[in-house]
Amino acid sequence: MRLIPQLLATALLACAVWTPAMLSTAQAEPLRIVITDGVIEPMPYAVPDFLGDGGKADAIGHDIARVIASDLSGTGLFREVPADAYISKVTSFDAAPAYADWQAINTQALVTGAVQTSGDRIVVKFRLFDIVSGAPLGDGLQFAGPSASWRRIAHKVADAVYSRITGEGGYFDSRVVFVSETGPKEARVKKLAVMDYDGANVQYLTDGSSIVLAPRFSPQGDRILFTSYASGFPNIYVMDTSNLATQALAQQDGTMTFSPRFSPDGGSVAFSLERGGNTDIYLLNLGTGQLTQLTDAPSIETAPSFSPDGSQIVFESDRSGQPQLYVMPAGGGEATRISSGKGKYDTPVWSPRGDLIAFTKQNAGRFHIGVMRTDGTEERLLTASFLDEGPTWAPNGRVVMFTRETSGAGGAAALYSIDITGRNLRQITTETAASDPSWSPLLP
Repeated sequence: MRLIPQLLATALLACAVWTPAMLSTAQAEPLRIVITDGVIEPMPYAVPDFLGDGGKADAIGHDIARVIASDLSGTGLFREVPADAYISKVTSFDAAPAYADWQAINTQALVTGAVQTSGDRIVVKFRLFDIVSGAPLGDGLQFAGPSASWRRIAHKVADAVYSRITGEGGYFDSRVVFVSETGPKEARVKKLAVMDYDGANVQYLTDGSSIVLAPRFSPQGDRILFTSYASGFPNIYVMDTSNLATQALAQQDGTMTFSPRFSPDGGSVAFSLERGGNTDIYLLNLGTGQLTQLTDAPSIETAPSFSPDGSQIVFESDRSGQPQLYVMPAGGGEATRISSGKGKYDTPVWSPRGDLIAFTKQNAGRFHIGVMRTDGTEERLLTASFLDEGPTWAPNGRVVMFTRETSGAGGAAALYSIDITGRNLRQITTETAASDPSWSPLLP
């Protein structure tokens, strides 16, 4: 196993507003993408290579621009204007762009930037222009950090651009923990791994000596819950992402624990505990060690997920004869069934916005990823395939990532993402087969 110090915060990045006089003009009607359930025509934008001060800075400026373009275009909301269509070039970061030249090639938003190097550190500045109105869109920003952090800085720039145009929070500067799978289907080697949201910078957290399942980030991104068979039976563990130190939680003789999930404050863990053939949901206070039973039924109760305010838990239960979704108070008590369609429902996950619950649905021989309102209304299926399961939410509640597995002896698992409108289905490129994703919060 390779030890990765400072797993999530690979660099301490400094951010500052860059506000020379030429950027002080306020804009009354900025560019805006209104995201609805209908078809959206992607906004054309341009992101020329960021200007460098020679040598390494020039190469970094090119790479940063390409990551920004990949982030924006990958949302399906933006379409990049190719460089060979440019009429004028950006030769000075401080000069206003030739708006007419960019308007002539139907560019609506322009991102410009500059990179300065000093030893092993870089300073990256960027500006966003509304080409339609001929004015800056907000103030410029500046990020500083080690040269090795250039990719993360690019994600931060893309988040800022995305937020200014859509009015929503970004999600590019985030990580995803998942299960990396290698070997034949009947003898998979499974390791915990973490990567950038787009599949870059993969780091392995376990050595594959034990089966691992269902990793889950803490709300602060500093710990990872997961289920491991290290003891021969499934039990839940928690890992510190700064040093990979791992400890078992709530182990009791004659029981199995699985399907853990942090509370919104990170102070407690809800999980399933099986004893004597019966499975219920329990709550473990990580500070005091107090264990509280939340459900008490002869059915299988599993896959708990907290509402963002911590007041409720959605979970899966087969108390009605087959798996369905229920909501109960976070302290336990009477549960209300919210799923009502045909088929089986499982793996519910509450949106970070609090407005939707994502889930897996099995019906008529097909698997689906879907979303519904927290009261079960407005169910909408986003995908359909041989096997789709295990949704996880992007930090802004706009995108869902999940596992898709192909059929047959050679079938393998891969990670996909899709917008909650059902648009923009994309496969995430990974080094190996991959399953069980869990999205981190935005990095600090």
